[in-house]
Amino acid sequence: MAETHRFTCPLSDEDVTKCHAGDALLLNGTLYAARDSAHKLLVRMADEGKPLPVDFTGAAVYYVGPSPAPPGKVIGSAGPTTSYRMDPYTEKMLQLGVKVTIGKGGRSPEVRQALQKHRGLYCAAVGGAAAVISQRISKAEVVAFEELGPEALRRLTVEDFPCIVINDIYGADLYESGVKAYRRL
Repeated sequence: MAETHRFTCPLSDEDVTKCHAGDALLLNGTLYAARDSAHKLLVRMADEGKPLPVDFTGAAVYYVGPSPAPPGKVIGSAGPTTSYRMDPYTEKMLQLGVKVTIGKGGRSPEVRQALQKHRGLYCAAVGGAAAVISQRISKAEVVAFEELGPEALRRLTVEDFPCIVINDIYGADLYESGVKAYRRL
């Protein structure tokens, strides 16, 4: 039976062990927004032994390139981007301490194995609900790679940011189990 978990980031190993594919998460605190260009730079920095702009221990990373903030808002539309573009960088990000990645679409078998190995979760945010999701973000600031525009690394302050666990540390994949359940109907 799916559960709903409310966590404040950064997350611990104990938090992650409570979660199973199909569970809903409501995240509070800090999320980092980064897309493929930022991931490429972060991984290069880590591989070269350079200091990273933030500590990713226990972090949640949201795959988003938000649109510019309209007047009176802290952020524009902030819907998830397709996650497989981050697959080449995911294991390194997990090694750096990331506990949750959030996007849309499936992940490669290699990423799913890395999530098990490094005790991380992959979650989906609802595509098409970008305006609603942006209402859960109370602060957004660029912390690195400003030259990347929407793909810059951002620190987002969130309250009850909703997402669904797709891949857990136990090897489950909601997309696969959901398809199997649907076929039984």
